Amino acid sequence: MKKYYIYTFGCQMNHSDSEKIKTVLENNDYKAVKEPKKADLIIVNMCSVRQSAVDRIYGLANKFTKWKKENNIKTILTGCILKPDLKKFEKRFDLVFNIKNLPELPKLIFKKGIKTNRDPLNYLKIKPKRDSSVTSFIPIMSGCNNFCSYCVVPYTRGREFSRPGNQILKEIKKAIENNSKEIILLGQNVNSYKDKEINFPKLLKKITNLNNDFWLNFISSHPKDFSDELIKVMIQSNKITNYLHLAVQSGDNNTLKAMNRNYTVEAYKNIIKKIKKGIPNISLSTDIIVGFPGETKAQFKNTVKLFKWAKFDMAYIAKYSPRKITAAAKLKDNIPLKEKKKREKILTKILKKTALENNKKLLNKKIRVLVTLKNKNKFFGKTKNNKKIQIAGKTKNLKVGQFINCKVLKVTPWHLRGKLI
Repeated sequence: MKKYYIYTFGCQMNHSDSEKIKTVLENNDYKAVKEPKKADLIIVNMCSVRQSAVDRIYGLANKFTKWKKENNIKTILTGCILKPDLKKFEKRFDLVFNIKNLPELPKLIFKKGIKTNRDPLNYLKIKPKRDSSVTSFIPIMSGCNNFCSYCVVPYTRGREFSRPGNQILKEIKKAIENNSKEIILLGQNVNSYKDKEINFPKLLKKITNLNNDFWLNFISSHPKDFSDELIKVMIQSNKITNYLHLAVQSGDNNTLKAMNRNYTVEAYKNIIKKIKKGIPNISLSTDIIVGFPGETKAQFKNTVKLFKWAKFDMAYIAKYSPRKITAAAKLKDNIPLKEKKKREKILTKILKKTALENNKKLLNKKIRVLVTLKNKNKFFGKTKNNKKIQIAGKTKNLKVGQFINCKVLKVTPWHLRGKLI
């Protein structure tokens, strides 16, 4: 059997795509190896959200050139690729292909340059070879129509398209039959999902009506599409986790307008207020960009105010960097890197404080935990509000995939330690 190795970068959607790539390869007599140098075929599933991610791929490509001289290795690139980068990558890889053409990969490997026009829904039908026995990533839609001024996703993933609801439900049922306990719905903008009369809240209802014991989560959501109907479904369901990732990007209305986000800070706060009223113990995470072109110190202070108000449990803070093709790339990147780092540090300090305060509320509390990992006789899990926890106590009979009860004994901003009850 020929051997393969996959590098996966970026979001959960890319990880889900890599699970499908594994299926296609293994159905064609390829076997996974743990060391890339020992592979006959190396596939890189790339991300283009930041220039640093793209630069990393160039670095890998240079490494592959050396390996090819030593071994007969074929290299393939897929994932989120910007058109301006395409020609450069085609010179560095044996094959560059669109992930939507994944069903044709076996032909593409041996016939470089073959042209395909696949229905994008076809590749999403491929049964994934899952990396986890506990968590199943289920793509429900792909692409984006929002064209935020800093973002390349509409140019790499294309416009939005949604999978038929019956396909999604079938995949979820199969995952649950295979003992998955956590279902995570994926999409660049999940709450814009639409299949005929089924919108995202209705899809969630259909999934939560399944009788099995599992948790349901989703990512990513856009504030402009976050409806009261969706909030109601989240509040009413005991299967939807008490965790929400809702990217705000900035706490200043003028900056949000320049980002083409199409909502205000007040609208964002209103969503959070409604959710917290119905789910008081909900855990919140967000995305933030600091140093967007033209962001003044006063505008950044508005983001600081929002950060303190929202009391996020986690935030993914990015220093702005221009991306080719996007509208923001035409603006002057006029915030010095030193200032961007300073703003990032300020928000990180606030985040660390609020995350610790939130976790302290769990001390000595009894909580339900999903066991997700065993490593060197130590067990780890996650809570219903997405907190990582190390499990102590009499764990001899524990198994990955179990739901258990724990008492929280120790907390840090990012982790919990609990004892099995």
